[in-house]
Amino acid sequence: MSRSILVTGGTGTLGRAVVTRLSATMHDVRVLSRSTAPTGPAARGWFRGDLRTGAGLDEALAHADVILHCATTGGRADVAATRRLIAAAADGGRPRLVYVSIVGCDRIPLRYYRAKQECERLIESSGLPWTIVRVTQFHDLIAAFFTAQRRLPAVLVPSGVSFQPIDVRDVADRLAEIIGRVSVGREPDIGGPEISTAAELARTYRGAVGGRRAVLPISLPGRVLRGLRRGGNLVPGNAVGQRTFGEFLAQAPAGSR
Repeated sequence: MSRSILVTGGTGTLGRAVVTRLSATMHDVRVLSRSTAPTGPAARGWFRGDLRTGAGLDEALAHADVILHCATTGGRADVAATRRLIAAAADGGRPRLVYVSIVGCDRIPLRYYRAKQECERLIESSGLPWTIVRVTQFHDLIAAFFTAQRRLPAVLVPSGVSFQPIDVRDVADRLAEIIGRVSVGREPDIGGPEISTAAELARTYRGAVGGRRAVLPISLPGRVLRGLRRGGNLVPGNAVGQRTFGEFLAQAPAGSR
């Protein structure tokens, strides 16, 4: 059944993949963005608005059946933005709200993770029909971590820490599946196809970019690292992703890794 879907954060890393995936279906896909609408066919379904102020939300939400909430500010204003989105949706047609959260946000005491968990609580108590799915880190984030170290003499990684990165296209596929059926409440957490140590991921990255620098695991203190070492960011029982980190790097443009 065709639905009208509003994607917040539709120009972000996940949002772009989701919009591409949903646009290939019979769904009416709308994008909420602070940016000016592009020219040409891409302008169709584009709504300029700001979750931080509420500007443009009423127009974007008009007749929407589903809100897919992918927008994030890295935790700085996520809670306030989600609160405004809920209020606008409650005053409108009361669409279903699908929220993308992070695996381990209740176990790893990062400020960003705490913000994601607070957004979950707001959505759960909103009175709207809702679905929440937590996902592991994207391949893009892992690659960016290593790219940021490109001028260092060695690649530094936290010792004893593993990740289960997932491709945003695989997340988009799962979200399209969730939207296509009646799903209310918490969905099972999802992760990528492989669990690898940070050092293994660094060596995969090094091989993809043709580097020779040593990979240097370092022991770091703190509650966040303890949570990661305990595997709070992993979902070994639900590896739904298909594309590995190595495959992601092989397909990524050279300038983006």
